[in-house]
Amino acid sequence: MTDDPTPAQLIAAVAAFVRAEALPALHGATAYQARVAANMLEIAQRELELGPMHHASERQRLRALLGRDGDLATLNRELCEQIAAGRITLETPGLADHLWRTTLAKLAVDQPGYSTYRREVRPEED
Repeated sequence: MTDDPTPAQLIAAVAAFVRAEALPALHGATAYQARVAANMLEIAQRELELGPMHHASERQRLRALLGRDGDLATLNRELCEQIAAGRITLETPGLADHLWRTTLAKLAVDQPGYSTYRREVRPEED
């Protein structure tokens, strides 16, 4: 059982401190490294918050595509092998949708500010 603050909230607080307090006091390479560290913390926060849902959805799509169960890594490996062997192609029902949804899920964690991602998930804002 986790009490407040959650791990995601703790990471968010540290990232906010680095951006708002530490970064303005730093210069040069140290400021750059602090910016990178804040970005990494924010990615970790989003992974904690979004990862379980995204992984479950991805696994469900892979199970439907491959017609079998397994853990996410095994199913992804099998999909790659099936594509490499030409047994699954873009004409395979569900593959293009799976690849697109997986890409959007990864961008939601890694680069939610990416303009193409924002345009795809929130077209009314651009």
